[in-house]
Amino acid sequence: MSKVEEFEELRPLLFSIAYRILGSVSEAEDAVQEAWLRFDGTATRPASTKAYLSAVVTRISIDVLRSARVRREEYVGPWFPEPLLSDPYQDPERSVELADSVSMAALVLLERLSPLERAVFVLREVFAFGFDDIAAAVGRSEAACRQLLVRARRHMQAGRPRFAADREDREELATRFFDALKNGDVGGLQNLLAADVQLVGDGGGKAPQLARAVMGAENVARLLGTVFPWLIRIDVTFELHEVNGQPGAIFRDRDGRVLQTMALELLDGRIQTIRAVINPDKLGHLGPVGDAWAVDREVKQARRQSN
Repeated sequence: MSKVEEFEELRPLLFSIAYRILGSVSEAEDAVQEAWLRFDGTATRPASTKAYLSAVVTRISIDVLRSARVRREEYVGPWFPEPLLSDPYQDPERSVELADSVSMAALVLLERLSPLERAVFVLREVFAFGFDDIAAAVGRSEAACRQLLVRARRHMQAGRPRFAADREDREELATRFFDALKNGDVGGLQNLLAADVQLVGDGGGKAPQLARAVMGAENVARLLGTVFPWLIRIDVTFELHEVNGQPGAIFRDRDGRVLQTMALELLDGRIQTIRAVINPDKLGHLGPVGDAWAVDREVKQARRQSN
């Protein structure tokens, strides 16, 4: 097998590792490309190409994450990962771990960890790497990696996301939610929401968004049921799509450009959290990005004219 063939076979795994460490599609793709350049530049073949490339992409991702920490600490409003529509890496034996670890809830939780803790947690808990390979990847002893994992587990455990397991139930609930959203059915929306539901948007100061999180079924239902029919009226459309392994949708303007994604976190047959990514910097990998400010102005104008 040629170097290119070996690398392409491992590309889905490498991207999935990098994305979970970084929470960014674009940065993960850059990390994978840099790993290829280093692999292509080596004169000898490693004993294990998988171990070598996984270590390289992990070290690159740790360096990128360290440089991004200040930016994220200064980020305007809530920070969410760049939405991922499909995870390229599949492993039937670890499907649960892979699905849970790519959710927005889990990736937000991973932000609590140091870059080393995050890398060790991802390699061990998600991808089941041995401690010898993890130690080589992060440049620490196996004993130190075990301690890093203990600390990471402790941080993660308190806020560990729990999800509805049945895919059909999730899809059915999501379909009912988005139908009610389109129709402005406030009562229908409220019936689908948990009592303590949260609606949170990530605009990064670069798109119109809620000033803060909206809490409670009645408040969230009233807001959504009021705003979204006006968006539909000015030809905003949405398509149901998994977002980070959870039910969600992509919203587009009348020209088909992406305005935002929405992901639903479900628990016990109700919607627990609604996360919207509106920051245009986080949507470019999904296609041409629309002008959310222009859409916001058009909605306000339409509402004024109707009064």
